[in-house]
Amino acid sequence: MLKIWYYSGTEYMKDAQSYFDNVYEDERIEDSFVKEMILDVDSSTVISSHIIDSPILGAITPKELSGGVKVLILMLKDDSFVYNASNCGDNCAKWILKIAEQKDLVIYLRHIMHFKGNFEIEIMNTGKIVHNPREYVEELLEAEEMADEG
Repeated sequence: MLKIWYYSGTEYMKDAQSYFDNVYEDERIEDSFVKEMILDVDSSTVISSHIIDSPILGAITPKELSGGVKVLILMLKDDSFVYNASNCGDNCAKWILKIAEQKDLVIYLRHIMHFKGNFEIEIMNTGKIVHNPREYVEELLEAEEMADEG
């Protein structure tokens, strides 16, 4: 299940992109799920664990992947931290939900990410579980109000 801290309530990894660059492991890029995420989010094809074909940049290394993909890979492969999903664009939302289908995933957000369809997300600030975009936005607004009140 996906669990979201919104605006406050937990410590989180503040520089996941630099962390990724320093803890990179070949096996992470070779995973078929990771390859699919990279293709979808960055429109890039993994050639090997060290070479990725980007339609814009040409041949790149994993260090040149977008910040969003780096955070997704860490969410999937490294449970050391709560990751700041605010570094991810809305094109990462479906992947965050897919990762949360595989394991309990706790993230931190400072914006309303556009999750689509039906889902199950717990808003940690309020303790409520939401199931669709409308409930999700309403509960995030409640969590934001709680954070503003202190």
